Amino acid sequence: MPNDATHFDLVVIGGGPGGYGTALYGAAAGLQVALVEMHRVGGTCLHLGCIPAKELLETAHVLRTVRSAGDFGVRTTAPQLDLGTTMSRKNAVIDQLTSGLESLLKGRKVTMFDGIGSLHAGRTVRVTGGESGDVEITGTNVVLASGSKPRTIPGFDVDGRIVVTSDEVLSIDHIPAHAAIIGGGAIGCEFASALADFGTKVMIIEALPQILTGCDQDVTKVVERAFKKRGIDIRTGVSVSGHQPHGNGTVLTLADGEQLDVEMVVVSVGRRPYPDLLGLDATAVVVDERKFVVVDSFCRTHEPGVYALGDLVNTPQLAHVAFAEAIMVVKHLLGEAALPIDYGRVPWAIYCHPEVAFAGMTEARAAEAGIETVVSKHRFNGNSRAIIVGEAEGMVKVIAAKRPDGSAGQILGVHMAGPWVTEQLGQGYLAVNWEATVEEVAQFVQPHPTMSELFGETVLSLTGRALHG
Repeated sequence: MPNDATHFDLVVIGGGPGGYGTALYGAAAGLQVALVEMHRVGGTCLHLGCIPAKELLETAHVLRTVRSAGDFGVRTTAPQLDLGTTMSRKNAVIDQLTSGLESLLKGRKVTMFDGIGSLHAGRTVRVTGGESGDVEITGTNVVLASGSKPRTIPGFDVDGRIVVTSDEVLSIDHIPAHAAIIGGGAIGCEFASALADFGTKVMIIEALPQILTGCDQDVTKVVERAFKKRGIDIRTGVSVSGHQPHGNGTVLTLADGEQLDVEMVVVSVGRRPYPDLLGLDATAVVVDERKFVVVDSFCRTHEPGVYALGDLVNTPQLAHVAFAEAIMVVKHLLGEAALPIDYGRVPWAIYCHPEVAFAGMTEARAAEAGIETVVSKHRFNGNSRAIIVGEAEGMVKVIAAKRPDGSAGQILGVHMAGPWVTEQLGQGYLAVNWEATVEEVAQFVQPHPTMSELFGETVLSLTGRALHG
């Protein structure tokens, strides 16, 4: 329960990655911190996003592993999915991580307020509607981190059974026989991958020309080929016009008139910022037409002493970006050296099968910027570790700036699709952000046999001399 103090060095509204990250880092710096959250801490990432989604994707991975056990001489019967056990394990993981986070906040002496936090003049925060009762506190600085919620589309009212968003699909009580996923971005592709492994006949409907918009096209092609081999139907450049529910599902109508009978529609068209309960009317905080809070490169709003970060601002909606913004904000308000985040170089990780990970420029983006490049691509089908584990589909692509003499110079982008690439991106991310050259990175010794050595091989070939490739 909160103590008697009503003024804090820092008041944070919202307990997701951006909010609790700010609270933890601020408390570690010696600040007296209050954190206002209307649910349990952890936010979308822990309760309705990253963590539960990856738990279900790990279940899908186990299913695939058991199904292919015969290839390794391990005899087993066909695996059966017990969805109830899967969901119980998912909930146990969430509870364990949430309890650990709560203990960490308590250990840092962060004062917790349970309720809805709204910001008023003079950096006053009113807390209402929760177990803390109606409380008014102030902060020398205030951080807004109220997160986001799933976007919806007209004509598709979410009922939690036939039409669902990412919130509901993570807690389904049965596996649908047929599902249409509207939106082929990272979240849509992750759900498509998991449901396909669970036995659902899946169709992805994407209005843009390709799925995974923003990814390098070579990486996207790897995923498209793999999905099609697994029976996932991909429709790009196609939109939906409506649907007509019936007893066991709904008839989905595409813009071209085609009709599809499916059991479930997963609306996965992104997330929108959620400033709805923050008040803000008596402040100078600006919210744009898309509901993003307007901030500068240090996440400062137009209201002095008030910052906003995470999904509430127009930056990549990634938990690790919110963590980075939290650290930057605390350093800035303390007057320490704080560097604005280069959002064009942050790491991305998509956990569908095959996985996708990247950092830095795509080949197309470099061309748009007028940068001449040298590109190297190596596939996992020649990597010994990938062949050993039986997952040799995918590639590593490294993009470097072309020097005047035609040789490859600074590494601009690293793009991967394939087995465990979300765990392999680290050295590529460091290379991009340290503005390393191909010669510098090529000197590092890669352990063998590992999947990560494919990155080393790809960079080595850019020096003009390859080893295996």
